[in-house]
Amino acid sequence: MSGALDDTHEPALQSWVESANADETDFPIQNLPFGRFRTAGSRSWRVGVAIGDAVLDLQRAGVVKNAGMKQVMGLAPAQRVALRHRISEGLRSGSANEARFREALLPQSQLTMGLPCEIGDYTDFYVGIHHATAVGKLFRPDNPLLPNYKWVPIGYHGRASTVNVSGTDFPRPSGQQRGADDSRPVFGPSQRIDLELELGIFIGRPSTQGSPIPIEHAEEHVFGLALFNDWSARDLQAWEYQPLGPFLAKNFASTVSPWIVTMEALAPFRRPFVRSAGEPEPMPYLDSRANREHGAFDIGLEVWLQTAEMRAAGSPGQRLSRSNFADAAYWSVAQLVAHHTVNGCDLRSGDLLGSGTLSGPLTDQAGSLLELSQGGKQALTLANGEQRTFLLDGDAIILRGHCERQGARRIGFGECRATLLPARDPG
Repeated sequence: MSGALDDTHEPALQSWVESANADETDFPIQNLPFGRFRTAGSRSWRVGVAIGDAVLDLQRAGVVKNAGMKQVMGLAPAQRVALRHRISEGLRSGSANEARFREALLPQSQLTMGLPCEIGDYTDFYVGIHHATAVGKLFRPDNPLLPNYKWVPIGYHGRASTVNVSGTDFPRPSGQQRGADDSRPVFGPSQRIDLELELGIFIGRPSTQGSPIPIEHAEEHVFGLALFNDWSARDLQAWEYQPLGPFLAKNFASTVSPWIVTMEALAPFRRPFVRSAGEPEPMPYLDSRANREHGAFDIGLEVWLQTAEMRAAGSPGQRLSRSNFADAAYWSVAQLVAHHTVNGCDLRSGDLLGSGTLSGPLTDQAGSLLELSQGGKQALTLANGEQRTFLLDGDAIILRGHCERQGARRIGFGECRATLLPARDPG
């Protein structure tokens, strides 16, 4: 399990990129997240690392040679650490490589960011126990969690083709819906579009079909984490999800932030992975000493809403909720990888695992409007007087995440944003 601290995590470390030394930046030299970008007029994606308000072109800096993101993500753990050290050394104040690296530095504001990698397969899990409990109470007040929840990581295979990078807006989806008092379903635009606050787990090293990944080695196959919003059409979902699960309610759009924060960057923010007293012990293939000792990640998460009216008034929006990955997740990253492969399923570089909605136990820690509005029964009154149960056309959702603790430099995930557009004519 990765997690060793070294001089790249030193909180006093400074960069010759001045914006990387600002207290408020998500991308200090201690972070160094990976993504893909292209310059104006170019059609090819290049691999870069965020540093302050700039991006380092790794190929131009001579750090990698003719390597795409897939090759970088597929590196062995020791090779990834060595790459992190080369980048960190070149960006440090007083580096002998400053001149060469400076020539490869580009303003992030002038670049087009793409998906952080080519996504082959996408699996969405359901690790948020507070979300699962709150939603379960809406439909099964006396038995919110189904019997399997605390024994097996629940998940389903999603649609990779509609995973979009932050900033990609999308139209309101249409589909079948049937209300409680309707004798037959109707077809039309969804009226209950919701957000889901999640983290995306990106697979780095591939595995072999037929060979399960032991939990002790699971994190060796994880490149890093990103913010992820798995949008949901709750009215479509209520009609279609039985007996096979989500379909049109989930496959119309998902949004991921452009930067992958690596497992190495997250090392200072690990926590013990513990469950409350009385919870069932995980089965042996889902348990290890390392996972218990530091398998959780202390990542603060926020949901912001910017309505069209707020945008017109110049307002950045309103925060709806805040939660923490370590407090919300019933299953760890390593457990998800181990379970996904225990039956022989192989994973490939660039595969994406969604965490599921990461809500805390309190009302203001909910990661979906389904929870915040009690299934649409209680409208939220916003600071400007507007009300919402679910999203209206023109609403933008912004997810933010960061890690901070005493004795470590604060790092962030950037922004995960998209705006809901009016429905298109399905004909």
